[in-house]
Amino acid sequence: MKWAGVDYGSKMAGTTVIAWAEGRAIRLAQSAAKKDADKWAKSWVEAHRPDALYLDAPLSLPGVYHTPDVYEDFFYRAADKEVQAMSPMFLGGLTARAMRLSRELKVLECATLEVYPGQLSKIMALDRKRYKKDKTYLQEATEIVLAHLPDYQLAALPANWHQVDALLAFCSGYRHQHGLAAIYGGIEEGQIIA
Repeated sequence: MKWAGVDYGSKMAGTTVIAWAEGRAIRLAQSAAKKDADKWAKSWVEAHRPDALYLDAPLSLPGVYHTPDVYEDFFYRAADKEVQAMSPMFLGGLTARAMRLSRELKVLECATLEVYPGQLSKIMALDRKRYKKDKTYLQEATEIVLAHLPDYQLAALPANWHQVDALLAFCSGYRHQHGLAAIYGGIEEGQIIA
């Protein structure tokens, strides 16, 4: 199975990154600033035809919006609470964009699964004080992640934390494909894979 990990950023900020494997080499591609990241990601999928994208963005809303007699929380899904993630409601536009992209990718026969690199970084014991804060920690953090991807090597080192998060998303995909992933939440409301 071919898959990619995606750190999904603001639409026009140039912060969306895709990590995927070509043979044993993991490659990283980053969207350009002032260009539509959603169109870029969709065209990448059209060109590379992965079976699945492991996307760092909410792909569902709290259950109260579709099954109000079962769920009560208007802000968080069970998965969000378990990993201490932001509310899909707080992320509003990003959540809507991710859900729309997921629907568009079904036509291309590409499954979209939700991941949370922040949770995987905790599982891997990345330094909480330095992760996403200290650029000098990029290489060490990357080496820790690569230790969990024994079948792969990086084509080039990540230049920023968005690229590390895409690598973590790719690693969540690897863990999921090999039955090693932690899965939070439920199928009915939405799951997060780490």
